[in-house]
Amino acid sequence: MGVERRTFDDPHRVAILPMGFCFPGSGRSGDLPPRPECAETWRAQLLEHWSRVKLTLVIGGYAQAWHLPDAGDSVTEVVRGWRDHWPAVVPLPHPSPRNRIWLARNPWFEAELVPRLRARIEKVMA
Repeated sequence: MGVERRTFDDPHRVAILPMGFCFPGSGRSGDLPPRPECAETWRAQLLEHWSRVKLTLVIGGYAQAWHLPDAGDSVTEVVRGWRDHWPAVVPLPHPSPRNRIWLARNPWFEAELVPRLRARIEKVMA
């Protein structure tokens, strides 16, 4: 994102709202999915309290399915359509080490989206 740690840690500048509010446990190939009742119960209510949001990063398939339900069937398809939601919402893949293969298969992400996102973040943070 190109944001200094001090800025990222400032709760008046950056907020992180997970899809679930508890650790769902571990599965065979990583963490289990977020529990759906968490988002259904709390997400909309919490988002209503954030009136000054200038940029929302929708990270990973579960968040994309919630925020952008008609944007596509796969993370790749949703992220590839990032311009459809620009500049207020930007879908991103989950920043997991397991996504190195995804990044290698989708070089357009780092070549096209990341520089535009960094510029947008810089503008929003100014």
